[in-house]
Amino acid sequence: MCINIVVVDDDPGFRRMASTLLAARGLRVVAESRDGASALAAVRAHRPDGLLLDLHLPDTDGLTVARQVTELHDPPRIVLTSTDKSLWSHEELEKAGIKSFVAKDKLFDADLRALFTAAPPG
Repeated sequence: MCINIVVVDDDPGFRRMASTLLAARGLRVVAESRDGASALAAVRAHRPDGLLLDLHLPDTDGLTVARQVTELHDPPRIVLTSTDKSLWSHEELEKAGIKSFVAKDKLFDADLRALFTAAPPG
């Protein structure tokens, strides 16, 4: 089964690195987005299985994007990334529809395939 992912981050170097890691784990990156607006458009256009979503975006924050994505029919599984996890609570993540978090510096060691194939939210 092919697992399609959209990568969202304002740093092109991080998007490139994340896309390479996801592909190495057998996941297919169908789109990359640099901000919240293009992320929503990519999710609507590609209907991915997963969304690797940065917390800090130039036009909004990842929690807002996650809330909007989870309102869509059959939303993707959202994995949040950031350099600092202490900015929010587990409850805030749950309310936004986010079930997983990976610190950017731990992405290489994370079991990305498992994060995107775990039981669907809800």
